[in-house]
Amino acid sequence: MAADSKVYDTVIIGAGIAGLTAAMYASRKKMKFEIISSDFGGQFMVSGEVLNYPGIIKTTGVELSMTMEEQMKFNNVNVKTETVQKVANEGENFKVVTDKGEYSTRTVIIATGARARKLGVPGEDRFAKKGVTYCSICDGPLFAGKEVTVIGGGSAALEAVDFLKDIVSKMYMLVRSDRFTGHEYLIDKVKSNPKVEVLLGAETTEILGDKFVTGLKYTQGGKENQLDVKGVIIEIGRVPNTEAFKDTIKLDDHNHIIIDCTTATTTPGIFAAGDCASGHEYQYVIAAGQGCMALIKAARYLANKK
Repeated sequence: MAADSKVYDTVIIGAGIAGLTAAMYASRKKMKFEIISSDFGGQFMVSGEVLNYPGIIKTTGVELSMTMEEQMKFNNVNVKTETVQKVANEGENFKVVTDKGEYSTRTVIIATGARARKLGVPGEDRFAKKGVTYCSICDGPLFAGKEVTVIGGGSAALEAVDFLKDIVSKMYMLVRSDRFTGHEYLIDKVKSNPKVEVLLGAETTEILGDKFVTGLKYTQGGKENQLDVKGVIIEIGRVPNTEAFKDTIKLDDHNHIIIDCTTATTTPGIFAAGDCASGHEYQYVIAAGQGCMALIKAARYLANKK
């Protein structure tokens, strides 16, 4: 049974921008719901400057998180700090199991986001948000006029280089393999950019710095080398936080939750929004829109069942 013997209209899992948007709409619709998350803010907490959110000229991830927290209070939304372990079918409903209890609900909205795939080298964690970033669009302006390194050889890394081309003074692109794996048109753009020096077969071994990043070490052809740079942009992919749902809904080849254009998953009654969902476009505005869509569609799903 659910906490307090309730059956909720929906349980929202995740308190990043997608989940918080869904919760705000659920509150305004007077739905019986809970929002559950192991933390508050999601990607907000690892972003620097935010210059591309509609209606806000300039802010930071932390400031936007604080604004969202105030907005949740205004809408009487209280996030339960619990870790969801699984979602299971329970007759016509669903059972959300956490480390603190169980919740019976008629619908579920999954908005658990994704975490950056890390290099796992010395200095990476120490200099996070101090020159090390996993989002060129979020933090690119911080490196205006500076030399930086972009690590990765796929489309995300190539897009980062293209985005940074008018911001930084020079870029070193470290690609672990002997070739790019991204889209050809992006490869052509990067190769034709005089600001970019591509280093193939280069593997980062350490990120250097004092208070902020001052460089990195890498090996290439069996030799150790060093670059003096002020920023390290790591774009080697993201890992969606979907492990708890693999037995209930279908995931794509990258473990993102498969959704259609209405945010519906392959399991009727379960919806997904934001970075954990298929689409692979990691932007606040997209996550917010999908959070809104998911709640509206969940409410319509419930109305159609009456």
